[in-house]
Amino acid sequence: MEKKSHISRRTFLESCIGAGAAGMALYPLMRTGSAIAAQQQSEFDREARYYEKLAHRKIKCVLCPRECVIDDQETGYCGVRENRGGTYYTLVYGRACSANVDPIEKKPLFHFLPGSGSFSIATAGCNVLCKFCQNWQISQARPEQIQNYRLFPNDVAEYAIKSNCRSIAYTYSEPVIFTEYMYDCAEAGRPKNIRSVMISNGYINPEPMRDLCGVLDAVKIDLKAFTEKFYREWVAGELQPVLNTLVLLKKLDMWTEIVYLIIPTLNDDPKEIKQMSQWIVAKLGPDVPIHFSRFHPVYRLKNLPPTPTKSLEIARNIALDAGIHYAYIGNVPGHEGENTFCHGCGKLIIRRLGYQIAENHLSPDGRCHFCQTKIPGIWK
Repeated sequence: MEKKSHISRRTFLESCIGAGAAGMALYPLMRTGSAIAAQQQSEFDREARYYEKLAHRKIKCVLCPRECVIDDQETGYCGVRENRGGTYYTLVYGRACSANVDPIEKKPLFHFLPGSGSFSIATAGCNVLCKFCQNWQISQARPEQIQNYRLFPNDVAEYAIKSNCRSIAYTYSEPVIFTEYMYDCAEAGRPKNIRSVMISNGYINPEPMRDLCGVLDAVKIDLKAFTEKFYREWVAGELQPVLNTLVLLKKLDMWTEIVYLIIPTLNDDPKEIKQMSQWIVAKLGPDVPIHFSRFHPVYRLKNLPPTPTKSLEIARNIALDAGIHYAYIGNVPGHEGENTFCHGCGKLIIRRLGYQIAENHLSPDGRCHFCQTKIPGIWK
């Protein structure tokens, strides 16, 4: 999961004004429970798109593989979708809890409009429970527990334009649980030439993922591990639906990058990484970039040390040896593994310093300057 950078409302507004967004502002909503909040809520009511009506005013959510069966007046596992008399509602439409201007490299997406800005939003909630979540303060919160902002799809598109961003990123928590909001934001951005990227755990059912691919331009999937045991014990989820999502994205020709957070002793077994790398080449092809990212102790997993750089290097070499063309090392600024090397001639074509682009030797159509090899990605 991409770590959320905390910025104050004043800092955010100043950055927007500096980019030409003078006169725009994010307005905080009252926390649910006050009379004002109750009056405000109707403005944000939206019926959910993926559910089935059952007897006795129950519903079955079919957005993600959990497929929660929910009684009247109850919410699903994610805590942001509620059954009201047999009709299912999303509680977070237009209620962003975070909004920042980030470099696209932070997502991380290394083969998508390098050096560009991405207007990044999130709502409360998630459909898994990673014990190592970096953004647990919002992902494991309910919308009434945290500060939210009134930010509807057209507003999001306008903020992206005014802040000179070329894309909107749905990130920080889990965008699967705010699918309706994400879809409409992406749709609002398209006529304005603002692209959309989904930064996700991939734990979603095929139908909503297909629908989203109609408005998205790229997806980054956090592949937490390559065993069901890890997903069951450390994520409270399942591996196979995530693999199914990756295969579906390939089938739909969606630009996809993968992040694999290396956690010492839990998912750093070279055999497991080799099996995963071979699966990627066989099922997705060699051109899907994978980012091996450094773990730092956080949330409910503080008893392990940060990932040794050597473990990341071993994982990267395994992936390259398996035939993956683009394997990166993340969260180690300045490491050679954060650069892009042409899979044709082997020369450095993009040099990065953290989230900054220091050198770019790609032609506008994405070809290596040195050998003219076409580099996979979205470059313009």
